Amino acid sequence: MACGAELKTTGERPYADPEAAARKLLELAGQVEPVQDGRIHIEKINALFLFTLKASGPEFGAGIRYAVQHGWLELHESGTYVRVLPPGEGLLRQ
Repeated sequence: MACGAELKTTGERPYADPEAAARKLLELAGQVEPVQDGRIHIEKINALFLFTLKASGPEFGAGIRYAVQHGWLELHESGTYVRVLPPGEGLLRQ
């Protein structure tokens, strides 16, 4: 292995579980100032999730799908923004 190469641990990834990823995405969405009509640009939470938390793209996708399926988030058909729905707002207060 080259000097300075990053070693990955074999421990469990914290957002490998879609529910955990979805809950974290809701938490991140709660930190972002929505624009018109409660819209949160997807790149705002995507950047935090991928680059700040070092999660993966598949974890992000699974988390978004889980949140949408459970009525926590609404994902616009264009994929450019989400909206936190009332069931998701309840999770923000916990």
